[in-house]
Amino acid sequence: MGYKVAVVGATGNVGREMLQTMVERDFPADEVVALASSRSVGKDVAYGDDKTLKCQDLATFDFAGTDIVLSSPGASVSAEYSPKAAAAGAVVVDNTSYFRMDPDVPLVVPEVNPDAIAGYTQKGIIANPNCSTIQMLVALKPLHDLGRIKRVVVSTYQSVSGGGKAAMDELFNQTRGVYMNEPAEKFRDNFTKQIAFNCIPHIDKFMDDGTTKEEWKMVAETKKILDASIEVCANCVRVPVFIGHAEMVNVEFENPVDEGQAREALREAPGVSVVDYREDEGYVTPAECAGEDAVFISRLRKDASVENGLNFWCVSDNLRKGAALNTVQIAEVLASDYLGK
Repeated sequence: MGYKVAVVGATGNVGREMLQTMVERDFPADEVVALASSRSVGKDVAYGDDKTLKCQDLATFDFAGTDIVLSSPGASVSAEYSPKAAAAGAVVVDNTSYFRMDPDVPLVVPEVNPDAIAGYTQKGIIANPNCSTIQMLVALKPLHDLGRIKRVVVSTYQSVSGGGKAAMDELFNQTRGVYMNEPAEKFRDNFTKQIAFNCIPHIDKFMDDGTTKEEWKMVAETKKILDASIEVCANCVRVPVFIGHAEMVNVEFENPVDEGQAREALREAPGVSVVDYREDEGYVTPAECAGEDAVFISRLRKDASVENGLNFWCVSDNLRKGAALNTVQIAEVLASDYLGK
């Protein structure tokens, strides 16, 4: 017997990816419902190669009888409807930022802290972390087990799909506009500056100390998921790439860590693929990781500027492992270990 699953935000980039991921991984669902805002009611969304679902109205949907909700509609919408779904008896796996730092809501990366899923009983909600945090922690977990991480400095190079379809359209239109001699300002609605042929060191809102909220998320979420004692310095940059986040990560350990041991630990870690050859093309870029599930590690090397330091390059598809795949993986553990149908 399978589960009744509702996907909230089914017409968005992540919602569509969730539906596709469920099919690819043969998620045990007997019934799948696509939910969206009233303006999308009746629209078809793909569920695999040969099936479509008609979107229903989130505002009027009755969650009674629904087992699992995969939710990615935006924080304000989730704030209203995730508790309603939980109150009706469903367990919500929420991909928005709204519940991540709630002490009664587990924040989970299945390769890192799957046992935290048990905390769903507090509010009936499990939070999916920020995309840039997820891929970094999948890589850091085996290294932390190896030598105990003291400090992390990370610079991210984040694709525009992290800002949704409108942000992807803006990059496309601005790029086309450059070749058509049209001003970038004509197509600027989602970013603070031109994104085509440019980099913007600003993701989300600025905070009082000068960091952005995206950078704060990486700090706070790392502490909640992996280890509260790890110090994190994050620098987040939006780059003109459609899909795939990249990160250059510097790790300082409490104890000496041999580069060979680190490489082997990463090779054996779930969800990680090490592609690291010290030659032309011997590394993975966002263009190659799009559509893939793994977190790819390249450029692994010792950092001689600090004691017990390593550097590595990390890329992953932010719509898959950074959002949809991680959400579905949480639901898989929930279904197999806790709900028991």
